[in-house]
Amino acid sequence: MSKILNEVLAANRAYANDFGDKGSLPLPPGRSFAILTCMDARLDPAKYAGLSEGDAHVIRNAGGRASDDAIRSLVISYKLLGTREWFVIHHTNCGMELFTDDIMRGLLNSSLKTASIDADGWHDCCEGHGSAEGNYIDWLTIKEQTASVLEDVTRIKNHPLVPSDIPVYGYIYDCASGRLIEVPAATEAGQVS
Repeated sequence: MSKILNEVLAANRAYANDFGDKGSLPLPPGRSFAILTCMDARLDPAKYAGLSEGDAHVIRNAGGRASDDAIRSLVISYKLLGTREWFVIHHTNCGMELFTDDIMRGLLNSSLKTASIDADGWHDCCEGHGSAEGNYIDWLTIKEQTASVLEDVTRIKNHPLVPSDIPVYGYIYDCASGRLIEVPAATEAGQVS
């Protein structure tokens, strides 16, 4: 077993020992809202949004983008589990700002091994083989955080499966301070119509 696997399993044993009555939490989120945010390990939505287990749905992907799959999760969250408000929360210093679709496609065409970045940009180690399959994926990279939050809130609000009475709020989490910074244009775009 790897060191990481052992650490995770040990942490789970300790968690399960103090699990208490959490097994009886209801399926719908108790506070009836959902957050779409980035998978970045520096973000802890439970802490920055004051969540306890069972409070809210947290949907995470690279960049916190309103991908088809994220919207699928939000629609399920509303339609079957009763959430009534949604947050889109991107963050400062996001890795999705460090490359473009073309860069990612080029790296994957070259090699499937982990790439590295330095002052001159991204570099492949050139080991192994690559794949052209990355050419068919929209990587949803970010050029500017405020614009991407507005774009995602607007896409969600305009989606034909999203009811008009769900407010969608747009924020950027500041990795340096831990604060949520509103993107007013996004929150305005996400208002109930």
